Amino acid sequence: MLMVESIKEPSKPALNPVARDFIRYCIECQDQELFALYDMYDTMCWVAGRHLFRDMGYEGLREVGLSLGLGGIEDTYKMVDAVIAEIQKPRGS
Repeated sequence: MLMVESIKEPSKPALNPVARDFIRYCIECQDQELFALYDMYDTMCWVAGRHLFRDMGYEGLREVGLSLGLGGIEDTYKMVDAVIAEIQKPRGS
């Protein structure tokens, strides 16, 4: 008997509430008319580098599952996309 594994969608990274709040904070810092994902990354690095969110820097963000290093950027972008989708989702849905 031939067995075929089902193809699953890649799992979304778990979104820590502190990481979600950090992303929301950075979105609020953006110029909404000119919002672009690469600008978001720059803003996230700027906020982390200056410890502007809850006095957290790169290390603190890594501890809550949000890496701004190039090795973890794909998961970080997925988290940003998830937060944006959450923000844009109509209330009561």
